[in-house]
Amino acid sequence: METLLALPEGGEWIVLLIVVVLLFGANRLPELTRNTAKALVELKKVTREAKLDPAPQELPAEERAVEREAPEPASDAPLAQPPSAQQSPPPTS
Repeated sequence: METLLALPEGGEWIVLLIVVVLLFGANRLPELTRNTAKALVELKKVTREAKLDPAPQELPAEERAVEREAPEPASDAPLAQPPSAQQSPPPTS
């Protein structure tokens, strides 16, 4: 049976660790791990809150109507030219 995602084993972890140290430097590794841990804690907090409140926030009917009526910008509309680029009509004599 073929696995789609294989995790590194033994010596591969050592090579990965060396590459990470070379890329980021030994002094920045503690800072990176701290920031990663903070991000994971925040992610868990948000997912926990989402599980407690599974119903999505509904917009009032007026706001939904305004969103539907908002015109989308036309992609083929000509761009406005600066005043210096606009041609003036030829003088009449």
